[in-house]
Amino acid sequence: MAKTPKTAKSAQKPALTQDPHAVREPRANNLEMAIGHEVRTYRKKLGITVADLAAATGMSVGMLSKIENGNISPSLTTLQALSKALGMPITAFFKGFEEPKSASFVKAGEGVNLERRGTRAGHHYSLLGHIENNTSGVVVEPYLITLNAESDVFPTFQHEGMEFLYMLEGEVVYRHGDSLYRMQAGDSLFFDADAPHGPEELVSLPARYLSIISYPQRR
Repeated sequence: MAKTPKTAKSAQKPALTQDPHAVREPRANNLEMAIGHEVRTYRKKLGITVADLAAATGMSVGMLSKIENGNISPSLTTLQALSKALGMPITAFFKGFEEPKSASFVKAGEGVNLERRGTRAGHHYSLLGHIENNTSGVVVEPYLITLNAESDVFPTFQHEGMEFLYMLEGEVVYRHGDSLYRMQAGDSLFFDADAPHGPEELVSLPARYLSIISYPQRR
């Protein structure tokens, strides 16, 4: 006996740990500048002069000044000497370096149409963006899914990761595990994608919704 479709539940206020509006300390886009900044910062924390650090590492004052000002690229041997004299790990020299970050911009109607498992049932998948080898350790796949009069329900999907749905137009009854959710424009559903899920009933067509899937990045 089929269960009665559920309406969206009032979500309890989650204990979020990240501030999406936080601004971190600016980082250097130049590796030499990032290294120089860290050398100077650690030296000043220790309360020693450039001459003191130069003597401790066997470098000239002029060479050390060039390193701190980001004018030269120090060798690994030089970084090892600085690491020992300042009492800091070599990796700390690079923490202020800002690696280039990628972005994916897609104009309206220009998403990449893909063949997915539901395509044979008339489900149209348009990939809205993709970034390979990102620094977050998470792969995110945003899709615009369209169901029309030629579409049909399809055996449920099941895959790793999390999935977020946001209904744009139309109405469908969506299954997640043993639960059914009647989704209309403005409704959203966030779930563990390892449970069987997918449209159970196409109530009002055409229907369009965003599907954002995330899962661990394999390196």
